[in-house]
Amino acid sequence: MTEYQEMAKRQRVWMLFILVFFIVLAVIMPQKDLFAGIILGVVISFYNLWLLQRKINAQGEAAASVGKRKGLGMISRFAAAALGALLALRMELSLVGYIIGLMTAYPVIVIDYLWFNRK
Repeated sequence: MTEYQEMAKRQRVWMLFILVFFIVLAVIMPQKDLFAGIILGVVISFYNLWLLQRKINAQGEAAASVGKRKGLGMISRFAAAALGALLALRMELSLVGYIIGLMTAYPVIVIDYLWFNRK
C-alpha cells in the first residue's frame, strides 16, 4: 500500500469515528434536529472526501502513465453538497448543523497532514 493510500484510509477511518460520535450524540442529546443536520453533513462530507481521494488517485495514475490531466470532480462534489442542503431543508433539519457537518472533512485532512508529517 502506498503512502497516499494509507493516508486516505486513515482519513476515512477518522471520518467514520466522527460520524459514530455524532450519532451517539444524536441519541443522547435533546437537540435532535441539530445533530441530524450534522450527521447528514458528515455523510455528505465523507462521500465528498471519498470521491476526492478516488479522483486524486486516478489523476496520479494518469500522470504517471499517460501524462494527461483529468478533472477532480468539483461539480459532482458541489452537486452532492447542494443535494444535502435540499434534503436538510426538506426534512427540516438544522442548516447550521448541516454546514458544520459538511465542513468536517477539511479539518480531518489538515490535522492528518499536521500529525503525520511532523518529521
